[in-house]
Amino acid sequence: MELVLVPTPGMGHLLSAVELAKRILDRDHRISILILIFNNIPMSSQTLNSFVDSQSRDNAHPTRLTFYSLPPLSNPPDPTSPNFFQTLISLHKPLVKTAVEDKVKAGSLAGFVLDMFCTTMIDVADHFMVPSYIFFTSGASMLNLLFHFFMLEDDQGVDIAAKLNDPDIEFDAAGFVNRVPGKVVPEGLVSKEFGSFRFLDQFCEFKKSKGIIVNTFTELETFGVQSLFDQASKNGMPAFYPVGPILELDTKHRGGHRVDDEESIIKWLDDQPSSSVVFLCFGSMGSFDEEQVIEIANGLEKSGHRFLWSLRKPPPEGKLGLPSENETFEEALPEGFPDRTAERGKIIGWAPQVSILGHKALGGFVSHCGWNSTLESLWFGVPMATWPLYAEQQLNAFELVKELGLAVEIRIDYRRDWKTRKGNFKVTAEEIENGVNKLMSLDEETKNKVREISDKSRNALEDGGSSHKRLGQFIEDVLSNVA
Repeated sequence: MELVLVPTPGMGHLLSAVELAKRILDRDHRISILILIFNNIPMSSQTLNSFVDSQSRDNAHPTRLTFYSLPPLSNPPDPTSPNFFQTLISLHKPLVKTAVEDKVKAGSLAGFVLDMFCTTMIDVADHFMVPSYIFFTSGASMLNLLFHFFMLEDDQGVDIAAKLNDPDIEFDAAGFVNRVPGKVVPEGLVSKEFGSFRFLDQFCEFKKSKGIIVNTFTELETFGVQSLFDQASKNGMPAFYPVGPILELDTKHRGGHRVDDEESIIKWLDDQPSSSVVFLCFGSMGSFDEEQVIEIANGLEKSGHRFLWSLRKPPPEGKLGLPSENETFEEALPEGFPDRTAERGKIIGWAPQVSILGHKALGGFVSHCGWNSTLESLWFGVPMATWPLYAEQQLNAFELVKELGLAVEIRIDYRRDWKTRKGNFKVTAEEIENGVNKLMSLDEETKNKVREISDKSRNALEDGGSSHKRLGQFIEDVLSNVA
């Protein structure tokens, strides 16, 4: 029997989707999985293709895990439009239908596993009269927030956007120990500028699915996970499967992998004392303008700590794109900074993040708090300092600092405009210096909490662990579809 997996185009979503597929295949030999790859992604097509090629070459399940690149659209949408991704995905529905008809003739189709932003594909699953499951690539806190706002908007008629116009608002929400400040609510959850791609509109579609697979584990978000189970049973929501952490830890499978660069970075780390280096990296879209780069450099220099800084050159002003993988933004650094810090710092562009986080020299991670990066850092027991940029990262930062006590704060409410790439305020050298110093001199109690979560993340995946059990429950549900 076959599952069709439809990931959102983008490395962060594709990495975890493929890893989820491998976990399912490792657990049950009766299942095969077809992963569909979107084209027409101007920002990341080369990286996506490189990743798919590497997965196909090193496929441990060559007859049961297949990748299929959908044909390019004849008339793709404008990539600068706020509705670009949702329109792109919707236009692929006929292509997905054709691909599934061609690829799944021989066996029984058990269902679709759809990324959280691909809910429009539920229509395709309905066409084949099979169930859909949602793969939610964020954590339980985000899903709880979606539950909360959905109930307010759908059941009580509350105008969420108007409610959040108050910059000082705080509110109680199920799944959170503390009151949630409005300033950490993801902009895309309610903003009209995001059109049909609002998080909340996507969540409305979740109700049509048979289950929601979540990349988290009970021991990390205990309160939030229990709240989701409670709400699902009370409100008739789909089944809920916390099966994480779902991580791609084999760096050779990641897009952009360059052996020479990685060897140089690891060699430098090998020469540093244990737990002495702070690593700064801000994800696939993480770059800053010259003014902010100067503040970071001055803060690092004043802190006196050893550092490894992924300083990527931003795309040209006014152009849509990702930061350069090949060029660093060293021309933005203060005069003399590289010479003054040469003995204790290294500037890099592309970063082999998993290899770096797993190195004994690492003492802390200044992170944008993307959910994959968060799970990776906790997996390796590396404490974090929070500096979110976009999406749900502000909420992740709030959870790490205020809810779980697993990180220190540089900022939790910093956010960038998705068009201009400008931040809502500058983070000063003093804030960065103080944040790095606090991160690198953490008390033993916090360090122990991070180490304990690291152990628990591994235990959750072991036979009998919480996520291992939940994945088994999901597989049994899939098998029942064609029984």
